[in-house]
Amino acid sequence: MRPSEIRQAQERTAELLATAGIVLTDEERADIEVADFGLGQLETQGLELITYTNTDRYCAKDLVLFPGQTCPEHLHPPIDGQPGKMETFRCRRGRVLLYVEGEPASPIKAKIPAGSEPYYTVFHEIELLPGQQYTILPGVKHWFQGGEEGAIVSEFSSTSRDEFDVFTDSNIVR
Repeated sequence: MRPSEIRQAQERTAELLATAGIVLTDEERADIEVADFGLGQLETQGLELITYTNTDRYCAKDLVLFPGQTCPEHLHPPIDGQPGKMETFRCRRGRVLLYVEGEPASPIKAKIPAGSEPYYTVFHEIELLPGQQYTILPGVKHWFQGGEEGAIVSEFSSTSRDEFDVFTDSNIVR
């Protein structure tokens, strides 16, 4: 991504957080991570996030999804004999469609990004609205998508080691 595209996505993310009443420091605003996963399709497959803390025991983040934006399917594997990341998603604003392993919904409410259909394999649907939450256990494949107005999700988890995430799509670069 070009630096101007990253800055634009950071500004848009900060505005969405502000409209939800989430105040960021100047340092946090500058540290908003913009992930297009190396696919060059930020509006359809990407994620914006701010990490508030990430220690050897726990992690807290806010995840921002633009309307219809999808975080691609992945799982958090065991690392050095420790179980993978366990995370609780709590919807703060908008609607998030979360898909995990289990009985598939038919049809699903999300729209799989065009051309990436083979890389989405789990379809047990959980719809989260503001105030609702769901815990994803270690090693469970999952993906999620923002609703029509996007979504803000607070993530509370064990230590985050995103560089070890295993994506279904081998084209993804983290």
